[in-house]
Amino acid sequence: MIQVTVLVDSEQSNCGILMCGHAGYGEKDRHQQGQELVCAAVSALTLNMANSVEHFTDTPFEAEMEEDSGLFCFRFTEKAGSEATLLINSLIFGLLDIEEEYGEPYIKISYKEV
Repeated sequence: MIQVTVLVDSEQSNCGILMCGHAGYGEKDRHQQGQELVCAAVSALTLNMANSVEHFTDTPFEAEMEEDSGLFCFRFTEKAGSEATLLINSLIFGLLDIEEEYGEPYIKISYKEV
């Protein structure tokens, strides 16, 4: 399962995201319907957000990725500008849609104030 933690600041603004795991990881049938679709969708949305923040905004961030564990950590290092805020909010909106459609055992989203 992909565990997604949306990081929010004291003003409840989204300031980062932490992901770990793989859709259906550890399941007996590694080719369950939806597994590959969820993994591909989450990866595409996430990488597009990070690349878009880097190329289209001036908001500084730090990011870390580890393919084997499915770890992806992205966090703004300063208050995000409006464009960067829109991009991360769009990512979270897309992830929530995936969670609503497929849910467990593929993806679970939670929030954490940092």
